[in-house]
Amino acid sequence: MKKTNPSFILKIAEIVSTWFYVGRIRWAPGTWGTLATIPFVIMFQMMGSIAYMAVTFLIIFLGIFLSDIYEKSNGDHDLPEIVIDEVAGYMIAMTLMPMTWQALTLGFLIFRFFDIFKPFPIGWLDRKIDGGLGVMVDDVAAGVITNVILQILYTKTAWLGSQIIHFNT
Repeated sequence: MKKTNPSFILKIAEIVSTWFYVGRIRWAPGTWGTLATIPFVIMFQMMGSIAYMAVTFLIIFLGIFLSDIYEKSNGDHDLPEIVIDEVAGYMIAMTLMPMTWQALTLGFLIFRFFDIFKPFPIGWLDRKIDGGLGVMVDDVAAGVITNVILQILYTKTAWLGSQIIHFNT
């Protein structure tokens, strides 16, 4: 059996953890990582709800595993260039939402608010959990809270607009 090259695994961990190097942008890498997720959210929504959620779970799993490898190879926890957590969090935030500019924008703003300011329980999770799970869990929580807020707005108001493009769900 052929053995996998550790440097290859480290390179894959770097590429995925930085979301194809978007996390290397020095100013506000988390914001850039979230912005870079928007086209993927739209693309995966076109595949239907089940496929979208499957891809989201895959990104969460890969994010836990690969960001753990990446941060151990760099000797520090939750490095700023790791933005796979923002990718996962924003994808969670946009789960089962209409693909309107209003929903994408409000989802972005609310998610970034929770990710930057980390109110309880997000900040507590960020401080208490280490490793790849610790990298991901605060953004997953921010995404879930954002999604709950967006779902309430979607069902109780017209603030998120009316979806013009209908995807098979």
